[in-house]
Amino acid sequence: MEMMFWRKSVLSGLAFCGVWVTSVLSGEEAQPVLTADQLRAGAVVAASCGQCQFGMEGDSCDLAVRINGQAYFVDGTGIDDHGDAHATDGFCSAVRSARVAGSIIDGRFHATSFVLLGEGSPDEDRLEGAAEEAATTRSEPLS
Repeated sequence: MEMMFWRKSVLSGLAFCGVWVTSVLSGEEAQPVLTADQLRAGAVVAASCGQCQFGMEGDSCDLAVRINGQAYFVDGTGIDDHGDAHATDGFCSAVRSARVAGSIIDGRFHATSFVLLGEGSPDEDRLEGAAEEAATTRSEPLS
C-alpha cells in the first residue's frame, strides 16, 4: 500500500513538472512537453519521413516532425532539402534530430528554421563552416 502511494506521488510530481508520464510508465526516455513559445524560439525534435517512419497517411514521402508525441507534416522546407531521403541515414530510413523553430497551424508544422543535427548532417556541416568563417573574420568596432 505504501509503495503504491509513493509511485502515485512520484508520477503526479512528474506530470506536474511537464514530463510525459506515459513515457515514464512505458520505460522510454521522458521528453519534456514543448510549449508554443518554445517552438517559436527553437527546440530539438524528432524528424523523419511522415509516411515511412511515423506512419502518417500520404501519397509520397514527406518531411514530418514529432512534437509532444504527435507527428506533423512540415511546411517551409522539404524532405530532400537535407540530403538524400532514401540514403541509409536519410529520413525514409531513420528518425533524426533537428533543431526547429516555427508554429503548428491547422495541424501542420510551419518551420521558420530547420537544422538537421548529428554526425554527417549536411545542415550541421554548413553551420560549422559558417561558424569557423565567422570566428576567423575580424569585425571592426562601430564608431
